[in-house]
Amino acid sequence: MTTLYVSPHPDDFRSLLALLAAEYGPSSRPQIITEDPPASLNARSRPALVLAAAGDGDSLVSGATAVSWYLAFQGKRAGLDAKQQSQVWQWLSFADNELTPVSCAVVFPLMGLQQTSRAELMRVLKVLDQALAPRTYLVGESITLADMAVATAVLLPFKYVCALEPSDRKAVTNVTRWFTTCINQPQFLKVLGEIVLLSHAIVMFPLSGPPKTEAQLKKEAKKREKLEKFQQKKEMEAKKKTHPLPDSYSPQYVEAAWYPWWEKQGFFKPEYGRKSISEENAKGIFMMCIPPPNVTGSLHLGHALTNAIQDCLTRWHRMRGETTLWNPGCDHAGIATQVVVEKKLMREKGMSRHDLGRENFIREVWKWKNEKGDRIYHQLKKLGSSLDWDRACFTMDPKLSYAVQEAFIRMHDEGVIYRSKRLVNWSCTLNSAISDIEVDKKELAGRTLLPVPGYKEKIEFGVLVSFAYKVDGSDEEVIVATTRIETMLGDTAVAVHPADARYQHLKGKMVLHPFCDRKMPIVFDDFVDMSFGTGAVKITPAHDHNDYEVGERHNLAFINILDENGLLINVPPPFLGMKRFEARKAVLQALKDRGQFKEIKDNPMVVPVCSRSKDIVEPLLKPQWYVDCRDMGKEAADAVREGRLKIIPDHHLKTWFNWLDNIKDWCISRQLWWGHRIPAYFITVNDPSVKPGEDMDGHYWVSGRSEEEAREKAAKRFNVSADKITLRQDEDVLDTWFSSGIFPFSIFGWPNENEDLQVFYPGTLLETGHDILFFWVARMVMMGLKLTGKLPFKEVYLHAVVRDAHGRKMSKSLGNVIDPLDVITGISLEGLHAQLMDSNLDPVEVERAQQGQKSDYPNGIPECGTDALRFALCAYTSQGRDINLDVNRILGYRHFCNKLWNAVKFAMKTLGDNFVPSEKVQLSGEESVSDRWILSRLSAAVTLCDAGFKAYDFPTITTAIYNFWLYELCDIYLVRIFTSQRQALVCRQTLYTCLEVGLRLLSPLMPFVTEELYQRLPRRKPQSDPPSICVTSYPTTEEVRKRRGGQLVLNLTDTIRSLRADYNLTKTRADCYLQCIDSATVSLVQKYSLQIQTLSYSQAVIPLTANQPVPEGCAVAIASDRCTVNLMLKGLIDVEKEVAKLMTKKGDLEKQMEKLREKMGKNDYKEKVPVKVQEQDAEKLRQSQIELEKVKEAMDNFRKMI
Repeated sequence: MTTLYVSPHPDDFRSLLALLAAEYGPSSRPQIITEDPPASLNARSRPALVLAAAGDGDSLVSGATAVSWYLAFQGKRAGLDAKQQSQVWQWLSFADNELTPVSCAVVFPLMGLQQTSRAELMRVLKVLDQALAPRTYLVGESITLADMAVATAVLLPFKYVCALEPSDRKAVTNVTRWFTTCINQPQFLKVLGEIVLLSHAIVMFPLSGPPKTEAQLKKEAKKREKLEKFQQKKEMEAKKKTHPLPDSYSPQYVEAAWYPWWEKQGFFKPEYGRKSISEENAKGIFMMCIPPPNVTGSLHLGHALTNAIQDCLTRWHRMRGETTLWNPGCDHAGIATQVVVEKKLMREKGMSRHDLGRENFIREVWKWKNEKGDRIYHQLKKLGSSLDWDRACFTMDPKLSYAVQEAFIRMHDEGVIYRSKRLVNWSCTLNSAISDIEVDKKELAGRTLLPVPGYKEKIEFGVLVSFAYKVDGSDEEVIVATTRIETMLGDTAVAVHPADARYQHLKGKMVLHPFCDRKMPIVFDDFVDMSFGTGAVKITPAHDHNDYEVGERHNLAFINILDENGLLINVPPPFLGMKRFEARKAVLQALKDRGQFKEIKDNPMVVPVCSRSKDIVEPLLKPQWYVDCRDMGKEAADAVREGRLKIIPDHHLKTWFNWLDNIKDWCISRQLWWGHRIPAYFITVNDPSVKPGEDMDGHYWVSGRSEEEAREKAAKRFNVSADKITLRQDEDVLDTWFSSGIFPFSIFGWPNENEDLQVFYPGTLLETGHDILFFWVARMVMMGLKLTGKLPFKEVYLHAVVRDAHGRKMSKSLGNVIDPLDVITGISLEGLHAQLMDSNLDPVEVERAQQGQKSDYPNGIPECGTDALRFALCAYTSQGRDINLDVNRILGYRHFCNKLWNAVKFAMKTLGDNFVPSEKVQLSGEESVSDRWILSRLSAAVTLCDAGFKAYDFPTITTAIYNFWLYELCDIYLVRIFTSQRQALVCRQTLYTCLEVGLRLLSPLMPFVTEELYQRLPRRKPQSDPPSICVTSYPTTEEVRKRRGGQLVLNLTDTIRSLRADYNLTKTRADCYLQCIDSATVSLVQKYSLQIQTLSYSQAVIPLTANQPVPEGCAVAIASDRCTVNLMLKGLIDVEKEVAKLMTKKGDLEKQMEKLREKMGKNDYKEKVPVKVQEQDAEKLRQSQIELEKVKEAMDNFRKMI
């Protein structure tokens, strides 16, 4: 194994360089040792890299440059080609010979060179600053060894401000920006930790004076902390006014510092700007709780989508002046967390949880949670989520645990929670019941071998086995078929349809079980499908959900043949004690031996797989706790029917009503140790007159807030003294969804009355993915109404599912699962491959996944930044449609950020240093047509954004903002900026309004870059304007409403631009003929023809009278009652070719729709196809119909031109 020897000193930049290179190296990183290498190696210095176990000279590399080059080369960070490698070597030489000596001389005053070297350090840094002016990194488009070497060489001056004052850093803006970018890379953070660029000088090595006492040191530390806070605030103010914008946009630089400042200033708290949350706010209250992510989890793109949407909405409401709270929280994730800690225990100590015992195991879980559990909070902050972290909740916190206990006891006392023995989803590996959401439905096309935990060989699924039961007292037999042949050992009947003529003569007859003396009735039941197989079905009431109901209806025996570990019980030898899938083979062979086997054939089927353990889920009869959901479900459904609760988009209503109108009772107990232990006690009465109870008998169970309370309840129930009662608390814990179901009010301390509960419950909105509509949303509504009498929120907005660019579901085995942090910071293809090696995929799946990554990301994922990712996710979020996420489109929005950056930089030069904006947005009356036009476009963008936010129409918002900044402000208005001095004064005010309002419009979606740019703008009211863009007011239609004057010219411009967009003329200019109703209109058009031409991006603008003919080949649109627009398309587009393309698309759509209708029209479609797939099919048909109508409309428009 490769070993790296480094210095333990935290400021040894040579060792730090080697460690950084190792972090960027291949997945198999070297072993790190902070000691001198063995003498036998003859290593001249540290760092030293031992490449092999042998001691010969070829196995050793020593010295910072040699070691780091070797490691960086291995990790493909030494340059992509010969030219880049040469540039990297140049920077290594620069770091060694120019930077390192002067950095050391300045930082270490004992060398006596500090003052004389400061000027030299600044000279060297200015050389570096010039090189970085047009670049994000020193070589290429990502971090290389050049950046690592130069960053570590300049680390000491930046880290210890005695060497580099804040004023010095401002003189080398590009270096500061680049250095901040580097040290915030994950690899740098891992090696260097968090580097704080202090704002005041500190002395590293005092030359004299006695050592200070501990009290003095504490006092100084406290004083230093206060001074740092003051200096940070002071520096923030200075940055707003004097700190120049770096020459190029860098996401890492922009996103590095703003979040801590926002958090420290309290901008995310509802108390900000008001004395109390109870203070009346005429603008209203907005409250939303986060869907609590699992404590075991890390971010995936589903989280990123959820948080991008929720944070945009939260920031929008906050900027509207509402009392705004977005409450964070984390779920204890019972099964997931227990599995993680159990694996950790086994890996590190070779122990199971049973070896530790319950109490010690719970301590281990809490220890793990305290060490690792806040990881996802850090990731949420990286996404810019404006959550009130002081109100963060964990579902196992005492406050929430008390609420869970109270909810159970109240519902149990009322009889809504009850005890019963029924079929549950059982995981033999976990030894626990699991919820439906933890069961993956694996679809098989036919015979398939699947791995199952506990079995060396893969197990066969996807086949249908037919065999015969002999009819008692005759030579006849009844042939049945099953996909789980081992369950025939628990059969207690055969069922046929009452109308099936083939079996009428068998009424009252019995069939014989081949392996025991069991006689089983032939029952007649409507659930049997006469057309499937022989029309006869084996019935196993204790191991199949449908058979369970048949067993109930016909009073059949329920024989449980599986124990909790999946071993066979209650069966005859030789099957007794066998593992379930070994019994599968044994039963099949035994049937063959007896001559009762008929055939095996492929059978498409769905196999239930436990998402946590990957075990095959078994239906198993177990006594469990259930919630009676009938009345609660009706109330939840009625709340939507009556309009008290709104679900958006409304195509989810059918699913909502279908589920709640046919709701089944909810199993809430889990056989785990980690979670909320059920506050229920089994009663034993030590009195001979009282009959002993059974576990499934609810009469012998009592709940209580303490054992004493439970004992009193039990004594009262059985009319005996308390000393005759013995209690045993249930070992099980509650389903995680139970605590999640009361999350909207438990986070505020329910059932105890307090200010937060009074102000923020009920909430305003619940935003989440549609995949947990039942598991979480419906249960919150039911439990909120049941326990508080109030709906937990007024609206539910359900976003779509994220898929890859090809429309495939995100799957690790396909290699298309993307960590949003990789999109934000960028990652190489090798880095993506390395992540697969750390996963639980088998080698075949890893190979397939790597091929998928190589195909989709041949050059890795480029650095896009948080703002671009957020904007892209919101731009994709059209209601009701899954999101096919293309990373290249996210990169496009990264370029949009760059365009934004350059536009503001250019505009600020235009405004000048002495520009003073007017106190409010207003017209002087001297605005040019261009000024009025850009203000009208700004007004239109504000209107669209306002409507978009209110309707949760995020693509409308992103399109409006993108078009305004890119196509209207940058492409048109900025390129023809004013000329005359008088016009300049008016134009500057217009330009400032566009910048300031445009940034505020964009702020909820791109909080980092808008804050950075907004802080550079002068304020309208410097003394009273808010300190941050995130707490300024969101632009309103009243603030920038359309102004009168020159309306015809503006209408003409908008109409021409709209026609251009309809025919996709993005770059091509076309002649425009404007047919006017009278001579006055002709004169007006002639007067402003140049402005119309420029603003509409036309080739030429030709006014025509009503009598003049319009040339052929024009697209037509009416601008007003006085003028019609005719846009010449002839020669610019091939009309017949466009129609042919649309005809092909029309045919494809019609074929798709015909296939879907044929599929949905089959007789057994509603019975056999899962509800979720039916919903997806209906949505596909709806979307295809809309697309078809648009294609037909486009064809009609083109045909008019032929």
